[in-house]
Amino acid sequence: MKSAVIVFPGSNCDRDAARALERVSGRPAHMLWHKETALPEGVDLVVLPGGFSYGDYLRSGAMAAKSPVVRAVIAHAERGGLVLGICNGFQVLTETRLLAGALARNAGLKFACKDVPLAIANCNTAFTRAYREARETEIPIAHGDGRFVADEDTLDRIENEGRVVFRYLDNPNGSARDIAGIVNERGNVMGMMPHPERASDPVLGRTGGAAVFQSLLEAA
Repeated sequence: MKSAVIVFPGSNCDRDAARALERVSGRPAHMLWHKETALPEGVDLVVLPGGFSYGDYLRSGAMAAKSPVVRAVIAHAERGGLVLGICNGFQVLTETRLLAGALARNAGLKFACKDVPLAIANCNTAFTRAYREARETEIPIAHGDGRFVADEDTLDRIENEGRVVFRYLDNPNGSARDIAGIVNERGNVMGMMPHPERASDPVLGRTGGAAVFQSLLEAA
């Protein structure tokens, strides 16, 4: 699997994501600065990492969504390439409309940072197939604007199409219908607020997110 991690001003989980990718694939990820206009040739997977791109000014992910490299990410997704947005990356994906809905301020207006139990709502995606028969996992969160919101018609549609991938079992931010992660209609783009890269190596004391990266390796 050939992967690239986009680096925005304010990204702080880009190296974590790259390390998780290298651990599962055996090859280093390309670190791609946001001002680049093209992806490396032959890239299978693009990761938009967590952090606070542009300091979360204006609206989380809104400014990053206008970065030059994002046009190449959109084209990659439209060709069927794999795209994973984690936390701030999820916010960027909703701002580009590659994913439905939006991420709003947490209920209670407090930053949430803790391990959270998750239900795996769909094990038949390119991002979750390695979970096999598992029904639950635990992955940490760290966000202030992680409450997933959408109108009822959109929520019904993504539910009926099986596009909800992860749900909170103890909703920490007030997300609609406990949604923690979704995929697009084609199934090649996923956004999730929990950080699988922070739960992908036994040395970290948790491995609940490792199957996300293993799934991508199998899919690629």
